[in-house]
Amino acid sequence: MSKILIVDDEEMIREMIRKYVLHEGYEAVTAKDGLEAIELCRKNDFDVIIMDIMMPGVDGYKAYQRICEFREIPCIFLSALSQEEDRIYGFDVGADDYVTKPFSPKELMMRIKVILKRRENVTEKIVIDGLVIDEQARVVTVDGKPLSLSLKEYELLLYLVKNRGIAMRREDILSKVWDYDYYSDDRTLDTHIKLLRKALGDYAKYITTLRGVGYRFEKDS
Repeated sequence: MSKILIVDDEEMIREMIRKYVLHEGYEAVTAKDGLEAIELCRKNDFDVIIMDIMMPGVDGYKAYQRICEFREIPCIFLSALSQEEDRIYGFDVGADDYVTKPFSPKELMMRIKVILKRRENVTEKIVIDGLVIDEQARVVTVDGKPLSLSLKEYELLLYLVKNRGIAMRREDILSKVWDYDYYSDDRTLDTHIKLLRKALGDYAKYITTLRGVGYRFEKDS
């Protein structure tokens, strides 16, 4: 049974999410602030963290950064902060998804399902010049140095690389990588592309923007 950690300083929100998580058949654990979340993660392993950002004391950003020092757990940030820079910072911290308040609990459950579904074992290694993707270990290296990518950044890179040389439409990328209708908020794709290009450094040149269409990962020469 998958175990979900719900972190929010508002009891009503914690309880609402907990009921939906239990209804989906998952185990639910709650924390009222960032410090409690950190301590829970030290003693337990979770499959997904749902983390509010604006909390007293240690905020969600700092709490998740602390957790990432000793565990690798996918995280969905919850926040009333909806500006692009807030979303970019959330993904830059390492979040796999970012949900703005007010939100639909049913949609949140769908996002959890997507993360759980895509944590699968694979065996292939893909090599493009100095860029190496080890699917079994879920590790990406550039010139021998490992990249720190969120789960969604990794999956986006893998999808583009596996379809390199092909013009990929925005809606197809969103459907395949996110697994559900994200069309109403496709800024998420652009945000992840920006973060991916930043992480790839010199290899960002392989990702070409196709205006009015989407993106293409160029074939290695």
